Amino acid sequence: MNSSDPIAYFITWTVYGTFLQGDDRWWRDRTEGSTPPQPKLERWHRDRLNHDVILLSDAQRELAEEEIERLGKYRGWRIWTAAARTNHIHVIVTAPEHSPKQVRDQLKANCTRVLREAYPIFVARPIWTVGGDRKPIYTKEALDRAIIYVSEAQDRMERGK
Repeated sequence: MNSSDPIAYFITWTVYGTFLQGDDRWWRDRTEGSTPPQPKLERWHRDRLNHDVILLSDAQRELAEEEIERLGKYRGWRIWTAAARTNHIHVIVTAPEHSPKQVRDQLKANCTRVLREAYPIFVARPIWTVGGDRKPIYTKEALDRAIIYVSEAQDRMERGK
């Protein structure tokens, strides 16, 4: 690993239909970056969904987290933390010599496989949105902040609702 390489990646992907372009929580345009809400655009995308939105249950979330840990061990990756939420998954991972896109895609594919094997409702339909976020982490301090956000801050945010 080169000293200018990231020490980890903060990977996020969302459940199908839960974070559409135009979303009122802001959204990321592939070319423009962070983009303000556009309700008409979100409505246009929501009207064109081909499947119902299925939020992950506690059991499904636990299964996804177990698969992330299993794959990390199998591949020799360091999974710092992983948190499956009802509508998205966060993973902080160090995977030397693998691109963050490759890591994200393998994690998503394996989570898809185990969910489809255990829950027939997910067969023949997408579980996740296309793509996902892959942010490099370069310092120990940034790594610590990301781990706290994924493992603790999200719980506090949900309790505040």
